[in-house]
Amino acid sequence: MIIAIDGPAGSGKSTIAKLIADDLGLVYLDTGAMYRLVTLKALNDGILGNLEKIEEMLNNLNIDIRGNRFYLDDIDVSEGIRKPVVSENVSDIAAIREVREKMVDLQRKLSKSKSIILDGRDIGTVVFPNADVKIFLVADAKERANRRYKELIEKRENVRIEEIYENILKRDEIDSTRKESPLKKAEDAIEVDTTSKNIEEVKNEILKIIKKKV
Repeated sequence: MIIAIDGPAGSGKSTIAKLIADDLGLVYLDTGAMYRLVTLKALNDGILGNLEKIEEMLNNLNIDIRGNRFYLDDIDVSEGIRKPVVSENVSDIAAIREVREKMVDLQRKLSKSKSIILDGRDIGTVVFPNADVKIFLVADAKERANRRYKELIEKRENVRIEEIYENILKRDEIDSTRKESPLKKAEDAIEVDTTSKNIEEVKNEILKIIKKKV
């Protein structure tokens, strides 16, 4: 079984996908983290904006996912990929065709012969257009910014909510207008607005959708 959860930044995709995976005994694949790993690598190598260097980097990319931990060049960067500087640049990296092709290929390989839940921007439209269940999460941009702000403050990051809000709007624009696999709702996806709902309410709503579908 393949369950696809798509939606914009901060809509709650990863949180909900993890909970659904635990409830149903599914493998969870955080595809957004995969793009963050590539972004962190580009930042570390100082090659942002250099397409030729990024293509070279992809040929020797060493990333790994073990449980809920993420590794770059065999170093645990699970916290590093959530830093604001990565969030500010990940949409630009994800818009590169060569990056998306590499990541989609990896996502399909990692998902082979598994009952899995994946979240991202193009899971139900590009990666797995024949997914058994497709969910599209949405939420008001200010609410999404507030969620991300609280998350980063809890991690003791020095951030301003105004900057996070602007970054959310920027990412929405880049993600929805990019040429390669833009963020959009699949025709057969069920939309769930998470703005005024808590995590438990969203999880239960999606579980009901899944049970009706499979």
